[in-house]
Amino acid sequence: MKKEVYVLLHNIRSLFNIGSIFRTADGAGISKIYLTGYTGCPPRPDISKTALGADEFVPWEYHKDPVALIKRLKKEGIQVVALERAKKSVDILKFRPRYPVCMILGNEIEGVAPALLKLADKIVEIPMRGKKESLNVSVAFGVAAYALNR
Repeated sequence: MKKEVYVLLHNIRSLFNIGSIFRTADGAGISKIYLTGYTGCPPRPDISKTALGADEFVPWEYHKDPVALIKRLKKEGIQVVALERAKKSVDILKFRPRYPVCMILGNEIEGVAPALLKLADKIVEIPMRGKKESLNVSVAFGVAAYALNR
């Protein structure tokens, strides 16, 4: 049985990051990508450049308002998990999701918006062992997507 894993990208500014996420989503078996806020949508040359065609067949939807979308997903029984370093976050490698699950990723600089963190059922983080406190959003997505799908 396929585990249903969705991803919500909110205010991702780099079209290259979006394309990379589409490509990784295909490899990780992500069910759908939700694009919200000012996140760019296909078809765009800079998305296609890194997606290598995945933007043409990975299902996606655009919603301007992420709050309304998250509330709808929760009503549909989808667990909502934010990927962010926070006081209440848990190690994603120890986290056991309840499927279906939707992971929220936020802006490359600001992270997941506080209003969206409040709506999340859980906040998970990737353990960092070096001096930097975060990974590039597309790299973090890859780690988290495979962790949620294991």
